[in-house]
Amino acid sequence: LDEAVTGAAKIGYPVMVRPSYVLGGRAMEIVYNEAELRDYMSRAVKVTPDHPVLVDRYMQGTEVEVDGISDGVDVVIPGIMEHVERAGVHSGDSIAVYPPQTLSSKVIYTIIDYTKRLALSLHVKGLLNIQFVVVDGEVYIIEVNPRSSRTVPFLSKVTNVDMVGLATRIAMGHTLKELGYKSGLVPPKPYVAVKAPVFSFAKMTDVDIALGPEMKSTGEVMGIDYHYARALYKAIIGSGIHVPTKGCILFTVADKDKEEMKQLAKAFSELGFEICATEGTAKAIQSMGIDAEIVGKVHERSSDIIQMIKNGKINMVINTLTQGKHSAKDGFKIRRATVEHGIACLTSLDTAWEVLRVLSFMRERRLVYSLAIQDYVGGGDDLA
Repeated sequence: LDEAVTGAAKIGYPVMVRPSYVLGGRAMEIVYNEAELRDYMSRAVKVTPDHPVLVDRYMQGTEVEVDGISDGVDVVIPGIMEHVERAGVHSGDSIAVYPPQTLSSKVIYTIIDYTKRLALSLHVKGLLNIQFVVVDGEVYIIEVNPRSSRTVPFLSKVTNVDMVGLATRIAMGHTLKELGYKSGLVPPKPYVAVKAPVFSFAKMTDVDIALGPEMKSTGEVMGIDYHYARALYKAIIGSGIHVPTKGCILFTVADKDKEEMKQLAKAFSELGFEICATEGTAKAIQSMGIDAEIVGKVHERSSDIIQMIKNGKINMVINTLTQGKHSAKDGFKIRRATVEHGIACLTSLDTAWEVLRVLSFMRERRLVYSLAIQDYVGGGDDLA
């Protein structure tokens, strides 16, 4: 415990803490101060010399994912995916977009350069997956995995590059040049593809639906279109999120998120939604000159949020994790109530901004059409 406290103080909060022997982000958390760190060390992990806890610096930036294929000489990058949710949400639970929508040419060039150098230095022959985080225009490496990843089927479909077939042939001794490929990024396609996670929370009654470093999704869907907003709309609807077009949105967010949340609440209000919120959140919203009905927290029983959800008076919830005994229990109960009553509950402000984008797009009444994937990418038989 003392080493963790000293290490975190040296790195600077917030920090990412996790047992060193886990997969899928199990028991991994972001902690923002010493009290949270001490709580984590006492409840979440069994600290022994054989199973140390890792304390890493947490950088709140844009997460980017790359799958590449190397033959030891050349490195082909079929595509780069940009995550909607900022770093800290497990890559398997993030909405990912191909090609990236906000990255500068300099950042993309750096990612290509780093991918080539890593693949060759690690003597990879076959597939590799790299996760980056971009903070203030600087590119940092989170992790490199010399293997296939869950994004390979998605990228193979949208780029029409048979990634598994190429990697297998390289393992058999062929080269990328022989197979008709040259080093670098494959030119991006003229359309946008969005990968959205699918969850099975309704079937697992004790699971908290809040997103974080621990992976919780059980599948994914893809939306594809020539316009980002339409691709995003298709992916969100396909993933099972019920996006309301009117009604009341409940906001209850952590103190650290209140400043950003105010702009989000204002934007939803301008779309015609009613706003309700727990007291602290409501006061922050009201400071923007926006009407916000104050509802009591669950343990206060002055206005039962759970009952409002059951009665259909709340149509969507935006809730970010708050610390503290009562707050944590309240948040869990609210999030579970949304699952049990089929109401969208967004636990990342980044996801909420994208849902707002979808709602704005829907208001424009543009036609949303469906095409077969091979009508977009061509060569569908090769990917059968």
